[in-house]
Amino acid sequence: MKYHNITKDDMLNGDGLRVVLWVSGCEHHCDECQNPVTWDINCGLLFDEEAKNELFTELERDYISGVTLSGGDPLHPQNRGDIERLIVEIRRKFPNKTIWLYTGYEWDDIKKLSFIDKIDVIVDGKYRRDLRDVNLPWRGSTNQKVIDVRESLALGKIVLHAK
Repeated sequence: MKYHNITKDDMLNGDGLRVVLWVSGCEHHCDECQNPVTWDINCGLLFDEEAKNELFTELERDYISGVTLSGGDPLHPQNRGDIERLIVEIRRKFPNKTIWLYTGYEWDDIKKLSFIDKIDVIVDGKYRRDLRDVNLPWRGSTNQKVIDVRESLALGKIVLHAK
């Protein structure tokens, strides 16, 4: 898997202060995407042990609430295996940190992925310029949902994350 950046002390991509991994690869190509440079699955840096250590060093900080996986799209088909392994390891090493994931895929298309229950919050759906709303927390357009994954899986229906 390749990535473009690891953002530290981020306050915009989830609850609390977070570390964000911006992965490469996106098939959605949303009009006016904020990160078109991340679309190419082959661009960026290799997410190797050094990069993982950088991410984990940030997660060890007491004041960091958790990690956000964004991009690109972490759920790009070529990323899914690496993302699953990363999520499993984060959950094991940092059980009290939250995991957020941004994806252009819809909940109904991803809710049965084997690792989905290890994620706390998913922001789903493609960004739509015609539904843009700059006042929305954690999302860019009104079609996107900020989903509480565990509650949604437990109840068998989408439950939105409360701010």
